[in-house]
Amino acid sequence: MYYKFSGFAQRLVGATAAAAYNPQGLKPIVSTESPAPIFGTTSKLASDFPATDSYLGKNKVPDLQKIFQKADGLPVHLKRGVPDRLLYRTTMALTIGGTIYCLVALYLASQPRQQK
Repeated sequence: MYYKFSGFAQRLVGATAAAAYNPQGLKPIVSTESPAPIFGTTSKLASDFPATDSYLGKNKVPDLQKIFQKADGLPVHLKRGVPDRLLYRTTMALTIGGTIYCLVALYLASQPRQQK
């Protein structure tokens, strides 16, 4: 005997083999036709665009590779000089300041309130 879920009775009910294998009107055959295009124009491939467009700009990768691969003993996050040092020190100062602020707030929250 075959069973299927009845949406009306909210329980399993007896069914034929075709109804049990294709529940709630689902069809076993998938359409092989391609769907209609959404837009009228076709999309262009990257190879269709010329490589000398004005918006591409200069390739900076070789210059950056020279900077970052230089064996000068500096960590990679400080290789670009003063701006990197400024960002690093600001981040460290905010981290240490935030940690101290959290510890002070935790200390104050752990103290009992004084009755006046």
